[in-house]
Amino acid sequence: MSLLRSIVAAFSCFSAIPMPHVRWDERDMRYMMAAFPLVGVVVGALMLLWMWAAERLGLGTMARAIGLTLVPVVVSGGIHMDGLADVIDAQSSHAEPERRRQILKDPHVGAFAVIDVACYLLAFAGLASEVTARLVGLIACVPVVSRCVSGLAVVCMQPARKQGMYATADKTAHKPVVRALLVAELCAAAAAMIVLNPACGGCALLAAVVALAYVRWLANRHYGGMSGDLAGYYLQIAELAMLASIVLMGRVA
Repeated sequence: MSLLRSIVAAFSCFSAIPMPHVRWDERDMRYMMAAFPLVGVVVGALMLLWMWAAERLGLGTMARAIGLTLVPVVVSGGIHMDGLADVIDAQSSHAEPERRRQILKDPHVGAFAVIDVACYLLAFAGLASEVTARLVGLIACVPVVSRCVSGLAVVCMQPARKQGMYATADKTAHKPVVRALLVAELCAAAAAMIVLNPACGGCALLAAVVALAYVRWLANRHYGGMSGDLAGYYLQIAELAMLASIVLMGRVA
């Protein structure tokens, strides 16, 4: 029952999918991060469904690309895109770590975030327009891998502050079990990508690792640890990097 409530908690926190309204306690959040990749499974399944529907309806390349771009945002409710925007604003300030952490908590959005998020969406849509039928399965695995790695970052890296969603998830998680489950989920998703296309899948997984190394460096150097916004920032840049790797390698492999 606790695992089921943790799954509901994960979808309630990290998606816009309606969930039963229940009162949470720390026990219900022990395995929440392990259930986080299940949101990615839903995103990937809807991407596949969109591409199938677009094929049936005879939609053009642009419509397909826009759909692939919007599905993750709609399902997540934009929570990870919010993290991307907050980190962009904080980084654009070139301020001291304490000031950057304050900017992350600021509910307002700056001009740099608006510009860069627009550029991100355009880049994602442009890459999505290059997705061919043989790459669709790989693309569906991307949101699962990004959430597995993001979840591992939450339960493995030191929090930048003692309050907030990230700190709560870090404190309440049954870490040994959550880590084991996330690694198992990551291995399953990675294996699926390698089986579908070894070259493209391998490059995409490497891109996810490189993105994690960059965000880990960024978190430790400028923020004193990881945060929910940085975890969301990682998820977004990892998905863009993985998509770029798949599309570019698909051209030569």
